[in-house]
Amino acid sequence: MLRNAIKARKFMYIKEFKGLPTAANFELVEETLPDLKEGEFLARAEFLSVDPYMRAYMLNLKPPALMIGGQIANIIESKHPKFSIGDRIFAQCGWRTHKIVDPSQYPDHQLYVLPNFGTIPYSFGLSVLGMPGNTARFGFLEICDPKEGEIVVVTGAGGAVGSIVGQIAKIKGCKVIGFAGSDEKCKWLEDYLGFDKAINYKAENAEELLRQAAPEGIDCFFDNVGGTLGHMINEQMRLFGRISICGAISTYNDEEVMIPAFKTFHRRNLKMEGFNVHVRWSNRWMEGIEGNLKWLQEGKMKYHETLTEGFENMPKAFIDLFSGANTGKAIIKV
Repeated sequence: MLRNAIKARKFMYIKEFKGLPTAANFELVEETLPDLKEGEFLARAEFLSVDPYMRAYMLNLKPPALMIGGQIANIIESKHPKFSIGDRIFAQCGWRTHKIVDPSQYPDHQLYVLPNFGTIPYSFGLSVLGMPGNTARFGFLEICDPKEGEIVVVTGAGGAVGSIVGQIAKIKGCKVIGFAGSDEKCKWLEDYLGFDKAINYKAENAEELLRQAAPEGIDCFFDNVGGTLGHMINEQMRLFGRISICGAISTYNDEEVMIPAFKTFHRRNLKMEGFNVHVRWSNRWMEGIEGNLKWLQEGKMKYHETLTEGFENMPKAFIDLFSGANTGKAIIKV
């Protein structure tokens, strides 16, 4: 028996996604971890993330493969001088309960000791103080370059990224309109997060409701959804509008993807730009986290997580993303 025989559980991607993910795409397996080598540490997951991007990125891997994803973990054994027992870290370790980590194999933005959050939960390191927070901060501010008084529309506004984008827009003095998938989420956006208007995209008159909320058109559009909803909003952009393409969750399970009508972009001199936050702003990662932490501490920003108990429930929490079951960030507590 190994000196520190740790049984790690992990979820493997065993069947290619076809349409909506199902439980059949995953298998929970166990493995025994070896002893640490010099320069390594052993991390035990406390909180894990599920995100829509995983659906698209796993298509690049051939089954069987470990499901990708980030986690907040506690270091329980270390033979590395810069990582100590008791440190809480963010690590891109995938869907697994334990991991022997060699830090030399990770870029800085995929492995780091969490800064002092004060009274803020460590799970926020997977949400507003992590990848979703930086996605919202940089993807909105750098691409849309919002000005005070402008009209901002956010799709997926009740989700991990959209709920942050809307609040940043309010901090910058903009009028904010959010789209979400239920009347309850719309009420939450208006009453709790302070959106000026929230629209249920499932409503038959959603397009008319947007025209009423923004009769002179839209200056900035942060799109998490794509599809027909994104196309409808594009058609209501003003001259010199800016569109930040973060995601297209409505199309991830589709066989065919809609092609946007580019004549609108030409006629209205629109700017549309997609981005991957890890590629574009990895060198500013801690800047983003510290900036959002300051807004949280000042009371300018609020956040909500949908917490699922139990590592074994990761596939269900992931599948539920595509029906909009989460409000804010979906987090799994081990």
